[in-house]
Amino acid sequence: MTGPDIGSLRVNGATLHYEVRGRGPLLLLVPGGTGGAASFDGIADDLAAEYTVATYDPRGMSRSTLDDPDAEQHVAEHADDAARILDLLSPGAPARVFGTSSGAIVALHLLTARAERLVRVVAHEPPVVEVLPDAPDHRLLVARVQETLRTEGLMPAMAVFAAGLRKDGGTAGPGAEVGLPPQAAARAERTMADLPYFVGRIVPGFMSYVPDIGRLETLADRLTLACGQDSRGELPYRPAAFLAERLGTELLHFPGGHTGLTTHPAGFGELLRKAFRA
Repeated sequence: MTGPDIGSLRVNGATLHYEVRGRGPLLLLVPGGTGGAASFDGIADDLAAEYTVATYDPRGMSRSTLDDPDAEQHVAEHADDAARILDLLSPGAPARVFGTSSGAIVALHLLTARAERLVRVVAHEPPVVEVLPDAPDHRLLVARVQETLRTEGLMPAMAVFAAGLRKDGGTAGPGAEVGLPPQAAARAERTMADLPYFVGRIVPGFMSYVPDIGRLETLADRLTLACGQDSRGELPYRPAAFLAERLGTELLHFPGGHTGLTTHPAGFGELLRKAFRA
């Protein structure tokens, strides 16, 4: 398959880099963490046999530049960015959306704000920790991460953050899986470059987000909540499981853990295809 068509989209306060593959109904893939469009390289071509697949770098990440590099980041604005991509690439028909991690938070908000534009949303491990009974503990975690970033630097802050995501008594958090394929390993330099922005801007702005559960209840027939089969007990798993129980829907389990998209791309892509056919 030939490479993707590449474009840029001017939005409020930023210019977005996006990529398009394939033909068919639109499927927008919303990345989490610092992955950007490249995090979907392992599944995008296969999905493009059935869909027009759009991927992009979220504002402030990689090739999507901010007008004001110091601007605070908000879920609603990131969701509006995603909606503008939908309007650009599929103005006359609703689309399918997949989001993982922080991208899954964007997907949830997009569903509540622009439901008329969506056929189905699959949200993989959205860390909407404010829905949990122990939410105050996680607010303290975010505060510790920010203080550590300010006083000790990036890697100590990442260590605090990873420790807060682990299973009780565990020794490795999400993202610590090994055996990455070479294509994923080659993205490490870009990922590291985006980490300060992610930890300093995305983590506090997104983990304080409170989803509209009442609105999600009315849209539950269009929402699939998903987790990694190896993520049980870890913090990113718990909000999706909580919401699935609250909404009375099945919790879909993808291969791998929080980073299963990267570590198990073939199985991940196949299950995602089935989820959108359901």
